[in-house]
Amino acid sequence: MASFPQLIDQPDLLLPEIAQAFSERLKIIAKEHAVLFREGTPAAELIRKRSDLIDEALAAAWQHFLGKDADRNSLIAVGGYGRQELHPYSDIDILVLTQEENPEGNQELEGKLSSFLRFLWDIGLKPAQSVRSIGQCVAEAEADQTVMTNLMECRLVQGNERTYDNLWTRIAPECLWSSKDYYGAKLVEQATRYAKYHDTAYNLEPNIKEGPGGLRDIQNIGWIIKRHYHSRSLNLISEGWLTESEYNELIKARDFLWEIRYALHILTGRCEDRLLFEHQKELARQFGVQDENLNRAVEQFMQLYYRTVMGLERLNELLMQLFKEAVLYANEVQQSLPINEHFQSVNQFIEAKNPNIFKNHPLALLKIFLLQQTHPELKGIRASTIRLIRQHLYLIDDVFRENPEVCSLFMSILREKTGVTQQLRRMNRYGVLAAYIPEFGRVVGRMQYDLFHVYTVDEHTLFVLRNLRRFTLEKHRSEHSTANEIGELIEKPELLYVAALMHDIAKGSGGDHSTLGADIARKFCSRHGLSASEASLVAWLVQNHLLMSMTAQRKDINDPQIIHEFATAVGNLNTLNHLYLLTVADIRATNPAIWNSWKDALIKELYVSTRAHLRRGLTQTLDENERIDRVKLESRTLLNRLGLADPAIDEVWNKTLNDEYFSRYVPEEIAWHTIALSSAQPEDLPLVLLRPTSLRGSAEVFVYAKNQDFIFAHSTAVMDQLNLNVVDARIITTSADGFTLNSYHVLEQSGEPISDHLRQVQICVRLKEALSKISKAPIKVQRREPRLIRHFKVPTQVYFHEDPQHRFTIIELIATDRPGLLSKVGRAFASGGARLFNARISTIGSRAEDIFQITDRDNLPIDDLALRETLKKTIIELVGTH
Repeated sequence: MASFPQLIDQPDLLLPEIAQAFSERLKIIAKEHAVLFREGTPAAELIRKRSDLIDEALAAAWQHFLGKDADRNSLIAVGGYGRQELHPYSDIDILVLTQEENPEGNQELEGKLSSFLRFLWDIGLKPAQSVRSIGQCVAEAEADQTVMTNLMECRLVQGNERTYDNLWTRIAPECLWSSKDYYGAKLVEQATRYAKYHDTAYNLEPNIKEGPGGLRDIQNIGWIIKRHYHSRSLNLISEGWLTESEYNELIKARDFLWEIRYALHILTGRCEDRLLFEHQKELARQFGVQDENLNRAVEQFMQLYYRTVMGLERLNELLMQLFKEAVLYANEVQQSLPINEHFQSVNQFIEAKNPNIFKNHPLALLKIFLLQQTHPELKGIRASTIRLIRQHLYLIDDVFRENPEVCSLFMSILREKTGVTQQLRRMNRYGVLAAYIPEFGRVVGRMQYDLFHVYTVDEHTLFVLRNLRRFTLEKHRSEHSTANEIGELIEKPELLYVAALMHDIAKGSGGDHSTLGADIARKFCSRHGLSASEASLVAWLVQNHLLMSMTAQRKDINDPQIIHEFATAVGNLNTLNHLYLLTVADIRATNPAIWNSWKDALIKELYVSTRAHLRRGLTQTLDENERIDRVKLESRTLLNRLGLADPAIDEVWNKTLNDEYFSRYVPEEIAWHTIALSSAQPEDLPLVLLRPTSLRGSAEVFVYAKNQDFIFAHSTAVMDQLNLNVVDARIITTSADGFTLNSYHVLEQSGEPISDHLRQVQICVRLKEALSKISKAPIKVQRREPRLIRHFKVPTQVYFHEDPQHRFTIIELIATDRPGLLSKVGRAFASGGARLFNARISTIGSRAEDIFQITDRDNLPIDDLALRETLKKTIIELVGTH
């Protein structure tokens, strides 16, 4: 194969033919590199080979197009290309450095450069270029540290070496961007970058380049230290920045991320740095992670990734702090203050007084974290001491864990008034938490391959603990005032913190993680000196940490029997308070997108109802007729206050509403419905109204119409098409003349209430249009299926359950949550002769877990097994098997 200089110097070839030949050679070698990668050649070797290849192509083109100007000016590689780290589809960043201070004024040079750059595009390189003089480079770098960073990576590809050397001299730290200023700018840049990824590396689809703990963190370390030495390269070991083992960890982590990035580029055919779901399964296979269950294989691969970036985060913190101490504070007087016989404060960072402190006094491995809580003036741990902690983790063995003094220290950390979350995060980052609680170590970096859990188990656990801490702090009261009020009733918050640490600790261990976690929690409590009653409470919370959310979201909490069952399971008010706080903290820490006003209101309503039931006594239950009479009385009182007289109320209630209605709605809802129905005229039907804010934090859509098949199917199709999320539906055939009253609680897809007035009008108008001309023909929901749903399809499952009071038949549907799902279920009910009584809609990531209460056309439970099977087949046929 001819080289690039040979190709470009053939006089018998036209320029388009030369460009085609260059392009073909680049493609052939790229394919060869891809084959080498699949055969096991390290990415670290291949990215250097690609850089050399591009050097050769650019150098040949530079000489050809620049002619006599090729040696007067300089072609310089910058950025990743300057570092010779070119992945298959990495950007080709180049700087054309001219001797002239005003290169734009030289038309001949401009023409040559234009031809050169156009040729690079023609051969498929898509360069990112700038054309500047030295003076322009210096001015740009002085104004923008990102330009400064790019220039620091500069490498001469072809051209005038003296001009290139002059540029390097002009950008020295003593000329612009001193070490201190540059370090400060990079700290701000890193904080901004971290914030973009929610300050966590443990997202479901992480960015391996820009995310915390990613390749950019490694580059950041290099940039800061290189800037200090004004060096294009450096040895971190010989310069004393890292130990040999730390350096090896850094290089191993970098090479692993390079392998992933290289594989991503080949897999996608583009510069892709995101570990998207659609790539994770293939990457798990390519990296040799095997499991009969493909999802588990992905989880194992991603756990390796997350543990890698955790190590990089730790090294980044270590090096950034070392640099601050050794360089920025080098000329400042060190303020050393004794803390105790083992530790001292140096410039407000805690430091071990001697390197043998942990070896001679292993308890200090926990004591150092407690000291930071009791000395709030401390900003953190000195880098040298972080290094010592890591080197002595082996001391945390079974003997250490069983030591009563050690156990007391750990509980003291949990009992402190400040710094609990911060210190547990540090303990996790430095590996202390995993060493001290080995079961926790197994979930470090462990992800769940679904759309519901967006963080690794350990990161989620620490978020739960953070939320619980916030419930005890006045400054966070605005986030969740009810939780703060209940938090004030908790006598020993540390019990909640232990429950938080344990609630998911058995994930991935096989079996029910709640039951297994409860066993781990009991042993932990026993070892840490908690009383039998305290241990029982913690174990119960771990065993039942999903009970409250499942009850609120999947059952009818207006039903007194449901409240009684839940209250019986909880047993007492103290346990209820603990469970409420753990539930809210858990949901809010699972996925920022799933906590909304609806879930908030549901769980709060369940708490209030259960608290009232517990105060009344578990044996004291209201008779159903007494409860309905009480609801009617409260509703009438409210209506009178709103100006509706008793005769008007009686006319609506006697004509339209029945006892079933009053058993399922609260006075505020009944008042709104009654006022609407009292003023409705025949020409207003079907009546469609919307109130933007209900007691449950959602919008309520109210429909009153002649009862017909497919009302639910048409209504939900319209709302789905309008991108609304239906979270609750109640359908009541209201009177002998065959009218139906439907109410739907809805939210925007974002989880927000419907606040815009025009949006409210749009919903009502579209629903009224659809319900005015109901037919058997389905309303097709033309809304794009979310990208992620395609990768998490859930097999459709239909289960029948019995209502204890034999009022209806309960259907549980598990399926992929896709556009039009509820409408299809509604069509199945209508086609199968079933009437919908109630629906609780629950979506967990891509998984719909919906509960429907249905009857036959005579309002009786569907007991016939053949009819049930027919209905099940119809649902699966319409919804699909996945």
